[in-house]
Amino acid sequence: MTQQIRRDWMSRMRYTLARAAKGLRLFFPGLDTLRYVREMRRSGLFDVDFYRGAHPGLNRLCRAMPMRHYAIWGERTGLQPNPDFSPESYLLLNPDVASSGLAPFRHFISSGQKEGRAGRKVDRTPLPPYRMPMLRFDPGREKARFAIHLHIYYPDLWPEFASRLSQLSVGADLYVTITWRGDETSWLADDIREAFPTAFVTPVPNRGRDILPFLRLVEAGAFDGYEGVCKLHTKKSPHRQDGDAWRRHLVGDILPPKGLSRLIQGFIDDPDAAFLVADGQKLRAADWWGSNRDKAAAILRRVELDDFTEGLSFPAGSMYWLKPLMVGMIRSLRLGEAMFEPEQGQVDGTLAHAFERAIGGLADAAGQKIVQASEIGARPVPVAPRRPRFVSAFYLPQFHPIPENDAWWGKGFTEWRGVVNAVSAFPGHVQPLRPADLGFYDLRAPEVMAAQADLARQAGIDAFCVYHYWFGGHRVLEAPLDNLMKRREIDFPFYLCWANESWRRNWDGLSGEILLDQAYRPGFEAALVASTLPYMRDPRYQRPDGRRPRFVIYRPEDMPAPEQNVARLRKAWIEGGIGDVELGAVSFHLPGETQVAHDLFDFWVEMPPHGLVKGDDFVFGGPLGNRLGEATPSPDFGGLIYDYTAIARRSLTRKYRASLPPRTIAGIMPSWDNTARRGARAHIARGANPATYRNWLRGLQAGPLAGSYREELFINAWNEWAEKAMLEPSDLFGSMYLDVTRECLGRRDEEYQARRAAHG
Repeated sequence: MTQQIRRDWMSRMRYTLARAAKGLRLFFPGLDTLRYVREMRRSGLFDVDFYRGAHPGLNRLCRAMPMRHYAIWGERTGLQPNPDFSPESYLLLNPDVASSGLAPFRHFISSGQKEGRAGRKVDRTPLPPYRMPMLRFDPGREKARFAIHLHIYYPDLWPEFASRLSQLSVGADLYVTITWRGDETSWLADDIREAFPTAFVTPVPNRGRDILPFLRLVEAGAFDGYEGVCKLHTKKSPHRQDGDAWRRHLVGDILPPKGLSRLIQGFIDDPDAAFLVADGQKLRAADWWGSNRDKAAAILRRVELDDFTEGLSFPAGSMYWLKPLMVGMIRSLRLGEAMFEPEQGQVDGTLAHAFERAIGGLADAAGQKIVQASEIGARPVPVAPRRPRFVSAFYLPQFHPIPENDAWWGKGFTEWRGVVNAVSAFPGHVQPLRPADLGFYDLRAPEVMAAQADLARQAGIDAFCVYHYWFGGHRVLEAPLDNLMKRREIDFPFYLCWANESWRRNWDGLSGEILLDQAYRPGFEAALVASTLPYMRDPRYQRPDGRRPRFVIYRPEDMPAPEQNVARLRKAWIEGGIGDVELGAVSFHLPGETQVAHDLFDFWVEMPPHGLVKGDDFVFGGPLGNRLGEATPSPDFGGLIYDYTAIARRSLTRKYRASLPPRTIAGIMPSWDNTARRGARAHIARGANPATYRNWLRGLQAGPLAGSYREELFINAWNEWAEKAMLEPSDLFGSMYLDVTRECLGRRDEEYQARRAAHG
């Protein structure tokens, strides 16, 4: 036993001394090695980022001095100093250099490059052309819980992947894309279908590596409806000596022979996880940008995420599990085939390489992480987010023609006209944004409202707060609700918000020519209440506290004598047979004509962006000037642009929460951008998308929701399309806003129905 201890001690000492000697050699390498390093640095041909990335096994000291490592050890073991030079290939191509005993890269930078010698042998035999197929998938088809996409570039690796896929312990639908090589690809496709009869298999052209085929499937809806998607490809990495071992590690960790079900379920159950990767494959982009940073930033800018290249991590190796939100955000990037470079054997700097890094920014934007396989089960279980007791969303009944709008804006006007014609103001500006599932609807059709209510119910929204346009007895935009009153079978939960500001030509309620004035004539209170009675008597009118019907006033400060006006309103409802009303008001960002005591109303509604935007949040048009850099707006733009993520952070601070009136319902907005109304003078919350909305919503649940009035949540808004403040499905983001809301709120349909029944 003593001898074994002595042998172990001696072995450790030898190892320690060897490491120390290696370190000393790095620090004191000799004059010739220093001259070689100086030659490499002067040539500019040694790619430090590539060397570190292609050879991840280097220890910290060697990574700090990569040129010295290459000169002393790397070149002799065949490591590449850049993507286009292989020491082994150079010696094979140049026997005179091999016989001379010269270091191959040293010869190349001193004379070989000038002589036109190739840095490595490259197989540039072009593959036969093939047209990218048009793909469509039936969203109603039967699906497993999970999907796996395998892209095959190297056909000889199919048996290895087939063996692994045939042993899966969980059910998953298989999608296979194969780089077209001619008849052999057709034969391989037949073999795959024979082995996996239910698999979807299609050839694709040799473009965009494994990324473009994956994107085509995503855009075609192949992965819609799955709880998780696994992305694989036949990776050889010929620029790495450990290419085969690396591939098997990447696959083995995310599709392990044992424990796969536990691994996937742990990933799905972790709300903070966006991607699941093999151990060691979560890398800091700052260490691995290579020549990809500018392209990665341009990719993220396509969904207004310019600031998410700093400090991000990414799933290296391009094999991972990902969740539905990430699938949807990747679809929203809209990276077309023509944007991918022709295939020339590049190992860095292409759109495909930049995409690999950029998707880490999508996870960061959502407040999520890249999780490594060994972390599943080892990470503490996240605390379940607080669920609001009642969720409301502002609802605009504007989407149908009325005589007033015909006169002011032209025959047949609705706000759809502005939505369609909105123009992008800066690079990456998400405009125009058009409706998807519900189309350009007309709210005079109650069936539309039925479809909206169904979508809202699935997302966990309890009620629509519908704007009530009443101007001294003159009603506008009343047709949707009046038609709904005739269709009692339509389950459309709602209550009213009196939109009491005057209509003005500037669309802001504050300036410009008055189109429809709110006059507040004597006795207006009783007349206003009379206009609400038919709706409050409807069983679908909401009583969130289980007792009182709710009513909200948009601008209480505009009323001539708020205290007396509110008292008369309450009295009129009692006299009208309604009884006590739960009366609320919007916490607006600008003072009105009169002061309003905080205790005048039963509650207040926080309505972002009102009151949230401060000077340092502006990135254009504010006190700090233009901070957009390459994303600078067109010269004719005279509006304001502020940072969505900055105001989201402010909304969570104690200082801001303390500035709100007592008994305020916490609020959130999916987005804000009134380009469709105000054109080049728009106010825009830049960086709003389903990922950043999720991050804000989770932040509210983690803190401010606990102090919200009755722990309620208010969303601005359901369908303010001309202000891009909506949850409804769009052509770019699909149903992601609703999906995120459902995920965060964690509501179930049966719970919703039980609550509705309890509240009458």
